[in-house]
Amino acid sequence: MTEVYPKQKAVPVKQSSEQSAAAPKGVMRYLPLAIILAVAAIGYATLGDYLTFDTLRENREALLAFRDANYVLTVLVFILIYVAIVAFSLPGATVATLTGGFLFATFPGALFNITAATLGAIAIFQAARWGLGEKLAARMEASDGVIHKIKQGINENEWSMLFLIRLVPAVPFFVANLVPAFVGVPLWRYAVTTFLGIIPGTVVYTSVGAGLGEVFARGETPNLGIIFEPHVLFPILGLAALAALPMILKALRGKKGL
Repeated sequence: MTEVYPKQKAVPVKQSSEQSAAAPKGVMRYLPLAIILAVAAIGYATLGDYLTFDTLRENREALLAFRDANYVLTVLVFILIYVAIVAFSLPGATVATLTGGFLFATFPGALFNITAATLGAIAIFQAARWGLGEKLAARMEASDGVIHKIKQGINENEWSMLFLIRLVPAVPFFVANLVPAFVGVPLWRYAVTTFLGIIPGTVVYTSVGAGLGEVFARGETPNLGIIFEPHVLFPILGLAALAALPMILKALRGKKGL
């Protein structure tokens, strides 16, 4: 007798289609970060000779004339260019900050610089978090030993750590942009600490840019090492110490508890 088997539902086909539909999503999450890395590589190879102090000096009169004729447009274009420089980690961030001071004075130039730098930092933060940050943060949270302790320490002192990496001049700006994305820092906290944390250094360089007219007249170059001079560095380090104070107090309380 011939056995009759019930017809089976095409479940494997359905699962296969779902998997194939999910695959591009997994790949697409890396696309923003891949674009940033590609543009950054191209930018360093092609724009390094253009986004310089010499370029600003050679085009200063044209820039001032354009600003006087189109102030609002100049502000918008400047902010967009600055955002792109930070978001794609292109060379010329310091020159862009000086240009903000040169074109718009210390204020509102500092406000334009801080806003643009924060927006650019948020862009690269989001790209890094979508691509790698969520997975890395999850692995660090699930791991044991030293890695888990590092992640836990960052979680317990996020505000202090985020302010510290922004205030300490020795920490490269792109490093401070990427590290929080890899440890699962919330976006709003990252944005707030970035905006407030970069104020001291940005104001210093913007004020240097505001005085570039005299520097150009003397045929000199600006003192970009001014942020490491004692009268500038010590107040910034004081703010960094203030940001680290909660961590220090927490550590001291922990030792007393032992």
